This record gives sequence, structure tokens and C-alpha cells, in this order.
Amino acid sequence: MIDITGGHNRWMILIALLFAMVLAVYPLPLDWRWWRPEFVLLVVIYWVFTLPDYTSLTLVWVLGLIQDLVEGTPLGQHALGMVIVAYICLQSYRRVSNYALWQQACWVFLLVGISQLTNNWVHSMAGGQVSGLQFLFPALTSALLWPVIHIGFGWLRHHYRIS
Repeated sequence: MIDITGGHNRWMILIALLFAMVLAVYPLPLDWRWWRPEFVLLVVIYWVFTLPDYTSLTLVWVLGLIQDLVEGTPLGQHALGMVIVAYICLQSYRRVSNYALWQQACWVFLLVGISQLTNNWVHSMAGGQVSGLQFLFPALTSALLWPVIHIGFGWLRHHYRIS
């Protein structure tokens, strides 16, 4: 049995990632597909900011490969974007953790935009059509969702004593 009164409880991170993976492939109407937030990347950004000492770029890369397999995208597309974003997060978490929530949301917009840019680049190299700046819409919705993610995971982190 899992003890939720003690420390650590990092299994909640795995549950959050699985839930985010489900949300990433949940069917939406075609008109809304460009507006889907990058749920998996938001979870990765939160936990890299919160527990940077327990973050591995290799683990993030494997998570990106799993997301590529789940979504049916070219292998390495999400992995490349996630590793770049996780590296930037690991280099900047001390500074960004002191920002106000709206400033963090702006930072998340930039991070998700970088990931979307690399995804769009890999997609175009694989022969897909590039469609203007629509690929940045998920960055906008992810930034708008960031305060909810930050507060919700903050509550989970304190309730389950994830450290």
C-alpha cells in the first residue's frame, strides 16, 4: 500500500504525466485542434521548475518519444522540443520561480513556442505543410492555462508531500 502521509510520493508525477498524455490525444473537433494546450509539456515544465534535482534530460527525451508514439507523429518530434525546453528550464528555474504568476505564464508562452517551432520544423522536414503562425496557438492556450496548472499542482505537491 502507498503511504501518502510520508514524503516523496513521486508516483503522483507519473499519474499526472499519464493524465496529460490522455488529454493530448483526446479527440477534439477539427476547428479546435490548433488550440489544444501542450498538456504533457506543461506538466514537464512544472515538475522541472519544482524538482530540478530529480529531472533527467534522458527521461524527458524518452517521454517525448512516448508522446510521439502515442500521437503518431514522426519519431523524435516531441522529444527534441521537450529536451530543448527542459534544458532551458533547468538553466532558468531559479530566476523564473521568483517571477509573478503572469510573468511565468509569459515565460511558458515562450517555452511552448520554442517547442512548437521545433515540432513545426520537424513536421515540415517530414514533408508536411507549414501553415503560417497557427502552430503558436497552443503556446497561447498553454500560457493561459499555466496559472491553473501551477496552482493545481502546487496543491497536489503540498497535499501529497511530493519532494
